[in-house]
Amino acid sequence: MGDGLRLALTTYSVNPRGGVVHTLELAEALQAAGVLVTVVALSDQGKGFFREVGVPVRLIDAPAPAPTLEERVFQSIATLTEYLGEIGDQFDIVHSQDCISARAAARIRDAGTSYRVIRTVHHVDDFTTQALMDCQRNAILEPDDVLVVSKLWQDLLLKDYGVHAGIVTNGIRAERFSAGISELRRKELRQKLGVDDRFVYLTVGGIEPRKGTAYLVEALARLKATHPNPPMLAIIGGHSFQDYRAYRESVLDSLEPSGLELGKDVVLLGTVSDAELPEWFSAADGFAFPSMKEGWGLVVLEAMAAGLPVVTSDIDVFHEFLTDEDDALMTNAGDAASLAQGLARLVDDEETRRRLAQHGPTVAARYPWSATAEQHLEVYRRALNAR
Repeated sequence: MGDGLRLALTTYSVNPRGGVVHTLELAEALQAAGVLVTVVALSDQGKGFFREVGVPVRLIDAPAPAPTLEERVFQSIATLTEYLGEIGDQFDIVHSQDCISARAAARIRDAGTSYRVIRTVHHVDDFTTQALMDCQRNAILEPDDVLVVSKLWQDLLLKDYGVHAGIVTNGIRAERFSAGISELRRKELRQKLGVDDRFVYLTVGGIEPRKGTAYLVEALARLKATHPNPPMLAIIGGHSFQDYRAYRESVLDSLEPSGLELGKDVVLLGTVSDAELPEWFSAADGFAFPSMKEGWGLVVLEAMAAGLPVVTSDIDVFHEFLTDEDDALMTNAGDAASLAQGLARLVDDEETRRRLAQHGPTVAARYPWSATAEQHLEVYRRALNAR
């Protein structure tokens, strides 16, 4: 099925961020379809991927961390460019999942290597320096073909960049999250949180502006002021190329004045192992994801596959695969009062919890990685014919 296609999937990191998860899952699904896939990634000084990978992997040591984001970005582009210059002629297509690896791939193509560059834009970052904004723009304009995972981003790229992007849906390995855990294991995980009968909300993605964490904490504080046995929040994640320390410190500093206690009402689990991640979905009672911006929101489908009732924001991209009240409770983005109402309703209304939990696995089952791989194969075939 792969027609002997030699494909490199490139990514800027080995950590469990959404675009990296997408890269690995897509690589394995494409290999199963007969494609000769190699994953190329920047590594944190010899560190491998966060999980075992079932396709050939080539890791390049990332440069030592520079003091500014701008320096880190351009040093990473230079490192990837040098490496792709050595191996680029081994591939027919280099498919990049981020602006760093896309710019590196385009430089080697422009230097004469005959592969075709494809870029998936998962979202556009809110950079604050002109150099990074220009870099991001070029990473969208330079590839031969651009893909997105949602209609929202297809429209935005056409409006803001004049780029006609194709849509390929995201995917999920639903069986990984629907397997469940024993009651004993569930009890063990909840004991790590120090809870017994409290309602546990889980969120994944760390503390970032894009994830709406400040609104989530404010909403949680509202519930603590009104509920005799208020829910608590467990936060998984933290790895990011960008530096969100100031935002993180601001959010954590807001806990005590809001009546919340770190380690009791809000627990930071950090980065958990790949094996443990689906277990936390099974240990929680609800999933909260009040994002302000997403390319798709893969983790929402992971929660739904696990049978967790979900509260999200109402950003446009979520409406592409969720129906309010049927699949999730969708609250006003950036509105802590609206979010608090949604969180409270899930805590208080057993029928709502049951309905959402029943619908979730059905929604998740619509997006297998095999279907995503087939969509990509069509894109690759057209790209090769256009050379």
